[in-house]
Amino acid sequence: MASITFKNDPVTTVGELPEIGEALPAFELVGQDLAPVSSADLAGKRVVLNIFPSLDTGTCAMSVRKFNEMAAGLENTVVVCVSKDLPFAQARFCGAEGLENVVTGSAFRSTFGGDYGVTMTDGPLAGLLSRAVVVADADGKIVHAEQVAEIGEEPDYDAAKAALA
Repeated sequence: MASITFKNDPVTTVGELPEIGEALPAFELVGQDLAPVSSADLAGKRVVLNIFPSLDTGTCAMSVRKFNEMAAGLENTVVVCVSKDLPFAQARFCGAEGLENVVTGSAFRSTFGGDYGVTMTDGPLAGLLSRAVVVADADGKIVHAEQVAEIGEEPDYDAAKAALA
């Protein structure tokens, strides 16, 4: 279990993030159009997983905006923004914000949170995903993994981008 905080109060997750050098765990999420968004569909591409609790918070929304900006300049890279928000809410947010460089994936009916060790088990956000970033190279090997220690803080965007260099 990862020990993180929410507004400085302790929170735990169901496990730990996959480690650098491991294969990216397979996943299947639900896209904005209700079609699957799966790791199999992204084979041969570099993958950035921006994982967070909900688009309805300022920090989560900011991370999607910043990763959208970053994705515009990355070749052979797909940024997947993962939360338990419903696909309809993800589509509304990206449409209203004009975000076209990221893919959203809803984990509302998948095992993603458990497979990646990011489902929070306690605290006011129990059941939602913690804030984390996982980056894999085109061979599907993890080259960066960050479990953000305080849910209200943004991830290290520069470290994620540097892992792709």
